[in-house]
Amino acid sequence: MISSIDLAQQASLHPIRTFLEPLGLADEDFDFYGQYTGKVRLHTLDKLAHQPDGKLILVTAMTPTRAGEGKTLTSVGLGQAMGQLGKRGMITLREPSLGPVFGIKGGAAGGGYAQVLPMERINLHFNGDLHAITAAHNLLAAMLDNHLHQGNALDLDVREIIWPRALDMNDRALRNIVVGLGGRINSVPRETGFVITAASEIMAILALATSRADLKRRLGNIVVGFSRQGTPVRAADLQAEGAMAVLLNEAIMPNLVQTLEHTPALIHAGPFANIAHGTSSVLAARMALKLADYVVTEAGFAADLGAEKFFNIVCRSAGLWPSAVVVVATCRAIKLHGGAAASALDVPDPEAFSKGLANLRVHVRNMQKFGIPVVVGLNRFPTDTVDEIHEVTSFCTDLGVRCVPHTAFADGGAGATALAETVLALADRANHQEPRYTYTLDQTIEEKIERIACDIYGADGIHIEKSARKQINRFTELGFGQLPICIAKTQASLSDDSSRMGAPTGWTLTVTDVQLAAGAGFLVVVCGNMMRMPGLPKAPAALNMEVDDDGRIHGLF
Repeated sequence: MISSIDLAQQASLHPIRTFLEPLGLADEDFDFYGQYTGKVRLHTLDKLAHQPDGKLILVTAMTPTRAGEGKTLTSVGLGQAMGQLGKRGMITLREPSLGPVFGIKGGAAGGGYAQVLPMERINLHFNGDLHAITAAHNLLAAMLDNHLHQGNALDLDVREIIWPRALDMNDRALRNIVVGLGGRINSVPRETGFVITAASEIMAILALATSRADLKRRLGNIVVGFSRQGTPVRAADLQAEGAMAVLLNEAIMPNLVQTLEHTPALIHAGPFANIAHGTSSVLAARMALKLADYVVTEAGFAADLGAEKFFNIVCRSAGLWPSAVVVVATCRAIKLHGGAAASALDVPDPEAFSKGLANLRVHVRNMQKFGIPVVVGLNRFPTDTVDEIHEVTSFCTDLGVRCVPHTAFADGGAGATALAETVLALADRANHQEPRYTYTLDQTIEEKIERIACDIYGADGIHIEKSARKQINRFTELGFGQLPICIAKTQASLSDDSSRMGAPTGWTLTVTDVQLAAGAGFLVVVCGNMMRMPGLPKAPAALNMEVDDDGRIHGLF
C-alpha cells in the first residue's frame, strides 16, 4: 500500500490563490506563505460580519489506542465528502507539535486519501507559528530572570516563580532544571523546568484569543509567580505583553491549506488535549463559519478530554456551539478496551469486542448529555470483520444513535459520503438551544472537578492531595475560584490510570496538582502522574526519518 507521505508528495496541489475568490476573499485579506499556503488576515472577520454562520460539526472519539483512532482522518474525510455532495464545507484543525511527530505518532495531518497538504510543511515548521509561541514564552521567562538580576523591584519570591521555559520537543531531561548558575553575572540561581510548547499557556491563549487586543490582554494577565507578600505577579507587571504580542503578530492569523481533494482547511494553534484544552483556535472556527456552510472541527484525544473541554471551556468562552457530534470508533480500540493485547488487535476476539463496547457507550452517553445529535463514525480497517461491524452498528442502535462505517483512508471523500449524509441531516435538523455545561462557574473548584470526574469519567469521587488542596485554597482566596477547569490526565483511559481499560468503575480521581493559567482563563488540574513535558519512547518515530539528496523526506507518516 502506498504510504501517506508518498501520496502527499505525488498529489497535485492547487495554488492557494485559487481558493480565495470562491471563499469570498481578496488578496488584501491574505498573506501568502509560498504558493500553497498562507494566512487569513484578522480584518476578514469584520468584512464578513454580515454573513450568517454555518453549522459547526465536532469530531471526537472513544478512548484511543497508542496510534490514535483517526479523528483527523475522519475530519478530513468528512470535509472532502461534503465537497463530493455539493456542499460548501471547510475543516479546522490543530497544528501538529514536533514532539509527537518525532516521538510516537509521526505525522499528524490525516492519512491515506484523507489528509491536508502540504503535509511535510504542516508537520514540521508550519509557517513558524509554534516557533513564535516558543519564542514568546521564553521571552517572558528571560524578562522575568532579568528582572530578578536587575534588583527584583517587584519583590518576587524566587521559590514561588511558576513560569517555566518551553520547547517544542519531547525531552524528559528538561522537566526539572536549575538556572542562574555560575555566579552573580548569570542571574539568580533557582529551580525551574521546561514544558512542551503545546502545553504552554501562550498556546492556549493563542487558541482562545478573539483579536490582537484580546491576545495582549490575556498575555498581560499571565501570572508568572508571587511576591513575598503572596500577591500575584503578572506579565503586565514586567511590561512584557507588548513584545510577546509582537512575536505573535503573524502567528495569530489562521493558516489556509487544502486537502488531497482540494477542500479548504484552516489549521491554527495546537494545544494538547491531555495537558491543555485540545482544540484549534477560536479565530479559525469563527472565520470558517463565515466562509462555509458546514465546518468540521476536531477535539484532541477522546471525548472525555478534548470534547469535554471544547464544551466547558471553548464554547463557554467563545459563544460557539456545535450542531452535531461525530464520535470516532475503531474495531481495534473496542477490542483493546475489552482486554485484547495491543499486539493482537487485528485478530478477531468476540469476547473482547463485546466487553470493549462499554468504552464507546460512555463517550456516546457523555456527548448526549450536552444535548447535541450524535453519530458514531466507524473508521474501517482492512482487518475488521463483518460480524464486528454488525455488532457495533447494532450496539449503537440500542444507544439511540447511528453508526456509519467509513473508508476515508483508502477512498478519500467517496469513502465517507454515507457518514457525511448522516451528519449533514443531523446538523440541518438541529435546533438552536441553550448550551448545557457540566458545571457552573460559581461552583467551588472542588465541585467542578468532582462533576467532571463523576459525570464524564465515571469516578465514584475525587481525592485531592495536600499540596493540591493548598493551591485550591490559595487560588480561591485570590479570586480565581470561578475559572473553568482544564484537567490534565492520561489519554489512554477514562480514569487517571493508563492501565485501566474499558469503562472503569469503583475508582477515585486523584488530584496531584493545580496550576493557574490566568491569561488563558482556566485552572489546570493535574491528575495522576501527568507531566507537561513528554519523553520520547524507546524507538521514536525519528529513527525512521531521513531526507535524500533531492530534498525528498521519507518516514514522515
